[in-house]
Amino acid sequence: MQRALTLFVTLVVLVGTAPAGAAATPAAQQSSEASVSFAAQSSGGSTVVVENVTLPDGGFVTIHDASVADGNVLGSVVGSSAYLDAGTHENVTVHLDEPLSESGAFVAMPHRDTDGDRVYDFVADNGETDGPYTADGSAVISQANVTVSATVSMSDQPTDGTSVVVDRVELSDGGFVTVHDASVTEGEVFESIRGTSAYLEAGVHENVRITLDAPVEENTTLVPMAHMDTDDNQEYTFPESEGEADGPYTADGSAVVDTAAVTLSETANVTFSAQSSGGQSVVVDSAYLPEGGFVTVHDATLNDGAVFESIRGTSAYLAPGLHKNVRVSLDAPLNNSTTLVPMAHMDTDDNQEYTFPESEGEADGPYTADGGAVVAQANVTLSASVDMSMQASDGHSVVVDRVELSEGGFVVVHDASLFAGEVEGSILGTSDYLEPGVHENVTVTFAEPIRASQTLVPMAHMDTNGNEAYDFPEADGPYTAGGNAVVDTARTSVNAVVTAADQTTDGQTVTIDSVTLHDGGFVTVHDATVTEGAVFESVRGTSAYLSPGTHENVSVELSKPLTETTTIVPMAHMDTNGNEAYDFVTSDGTEDGPYVALGGAVVATAEASVEDGEMTETEMTETEMADGETEVETGTEMNEATDGTDTGTPGFGVVVAIIALVAAALIAVRRD
Repeated sequence: MQRALTLFVTLVVLVGTAPAGAAATPAAQQSSEASVSFAAQSSGGSTVVVENVTLPDGGFVTIHDASVADGNVLGSVVGSSAYLDAGTHENVTVHLDEPLSESGAFVAMPHRDTDGDRVYDFVADNGETDGPYTADGSAVISQANVTVSATVSMSDQPTDGTSVVVDRVELSDGGFVTVHDASVTEGEVFESIRGTSAYLEAGVHENVRITLDAPVEENTTLVPMAHMDTDDNQEYTFPESEGEADGPYTADGSAVVDTAAVTLSETANVTFSAQSSGGQSVVVDSAYLPEGGFVTVHDATLNDGAVFESIRGTSAYLAPGLHKNVRVSLDAPLNNSTTLVPMAHMDTDDNQEYTFPESEGEADGPYTADGGAVVAQANVTLSASVDMSMQASDGHSVVVDRVELSEGGFVVVHDASLFAGEVEGSILGTSDYLEPGVHENVTVTFAEPIRASQTLVPMAHMDTNGNEAYDFPEADGPYTAGGNAVVDTARTSVNAVVTAADQTTDGQTVTIDSVTLHDGGFVTVHDATVTEGAVFESVRGTSAYLSPGTHENVSVELSKPLTETTTIVPMAHMDTNGNEAYDFVTSDGTEDGPYVALGGAVVATAEASVEDGEMTETEMTETEMADGETEVETGTEMNEATDGTDTGTPGFGVVVAIIALVAAALIAVRRD
């Protein structure tokens, strides 16, 4: 027990504190009252930015749509921040659970973390936890108009004249980012075009490299501009159509743009940060290669003159210009922590193959500056690395993009309560044993489903006792680097979860253990032919409309009764037209489609065994007695449930109270 306690304490120290997403004001400067400021803005539909929020006791800032004013407290939630420590936070980016489809008024609302788990459970818990901060009997809010359009940002950078990197593009409907020169501000709409990206899907894109069709020949200002794909052909036809197609995204009557100073440079540059690695690869932060080439990673024996012997690995060929986050695979795994030295190399023979060692230095030599090779160096800790990107989950599992382990082990997914000291209690799921080396797209299944969008923490764990079974906390502690556990964090959206157990049924109804619907909808029972493409024919029955939140023991009456043991596939469906009637089949799938995550519909599976024969006299008597007792005890509640569906609003009393708080706040805003 003492060893377990020691591991708990050690791991809390190793992990440190959670990244809050925005810097907090020191405690001495914290306000004693909650407040929030939310300004009108343009958004690509995936994120919004809250100017500042003060949370006296920590919590979240949540974005509601305008339907909150009509009493749609739970269903109005469109996104919530990660947990924010007590204090004031500025420029908080809130990732939205579903992309916005329409511009309109939105409400930023500070919410508490009433259960202390650092997970925003307000919707999943039917409004009973993590309610809003209040002042003078009203919820604390700030309302602003959000224009669904696009955003684009590009930092100042060196260039060889033929390419640039746009840091971030967020597009509501997909399209392109086009780089103009500054003459666009003088009305040279088409003549100013220097280059355009390939087609970009709706969503967020980072580090978009753009080859310039018209190279820049001097230091200048460039203007990246977000463009639509108005003709839906995924080809940029703005100039050819003379502006009739693929025009710019706009906000407040202006094109969505940024500006960046680009500097023509013939000097290569490499940046490299201290990092942990499983020994198979390292990541070079940036490499600027004015004529193209490679980034070669040397070990520290380079400093002793071992020019060729020090080579540990080389990147693929990199085109001229700036490159970010270049992963270099090592030819032989590291066997200890060491200093590594990435070096910028040319492609002197123009064959896009690295031949420096084979040519004994005659080809593909290093870029030089100030009489020496262009290098960077940093310490690399032999340990592990883990990478997980933002994703949608069905609540039952997530996918960790990449895990690199020096000695084998596991990747364990924690929730954010880890940062509050819940070391073992924060564990959601663990992978199977992973051999030493690199593993991609590792699925981690949770022991219990999660029901709320949140920040997850994948952590690399060792197999300290060598039995290939995860035995933490008695053994199998985390890989560490620099005194910290090797982790990543990733925002994971959960908009629907379905759970169902094997059951015996009369063939007329089945029971779904629980359904969580972020935006309300239905749970539809399909049979297994849905997995063979029988989308409509597989439908056996659908629940009544279910309001946003979590519903338990949902009884679904089957329109196509079961006659034998069958695999049932309950599926979470939306109410896309808002009429609270299930129109998926009658609309041929154009309305009320399924919630989706991890590339498919959100479902569960269970075996439904049809009971054989009639009830015995004893069973009938027991049933009649039970029914009678229920009727006496619950009265009208039993009668309301006899239609076999769950139609109640979860957390009704709590939600009514919150409606009053929000209504009071909105009235105050309108008066102002």
